[in-house]
Amino acid sequence: MRLAVRTIISLMLALAPASAGAQGADPDDDKTLIFAPGDPEMAAATAQALAGLDEFLAMAAAPPSGTDRFKLKVKVRDGHVTEHFWVIPFRRTETGFVGILANQPEQVRTVVLGQNIEFTRDDISDWGYTRDGKQIGSFTVCVMFKRMSKEEADYMRDKYGYDC
Repeated sequence: MRLAVRTIISLMLALAPASAGAQGADPDDDKTLIFAPGDPEMAAATAQALAGLDEFLAMAAAPPSGTDRFKLKVKVRDGHVTEHFWVIPFRRTETGFVGILANQPEQVRTVVLGQNIEFTRDDISDWGYTRDGKQIGSFTVCVMFKRMSKEEADYMRDKYGYDC
């Protein structure tokens, strides 16, 4: 039996008020949504994130006053399934990046929550940080809000400082 290719996007660490793992986050806020590969809105959000990646990485290396919680969203493949996870904290290495997986996998079985993973720039699908309590970046999260109920999306925006 051949499995369909699936793209799974996790939301929680885009929202979590702590800097690593799910500490301080409400477990009920960990949302996972499935998008078809090539979903036009998700592709546009990823393109927007990647267009600003160099500027984000420079800022993460020398954070301005009032900024924190720098994070990258990274795709992990397991057979026919691709799942996107937030990695926080992260750092550059000679060959790419390394960081801590901050979402609970839904279908990918090659990684676990809290695992230190290595990845390359080609694996990055989004980025985000907090400036003075407001979420900056996290473009894919704004697309996810469109797939949630209005009440759920409004709750997430209000609780975590999104303006999208």
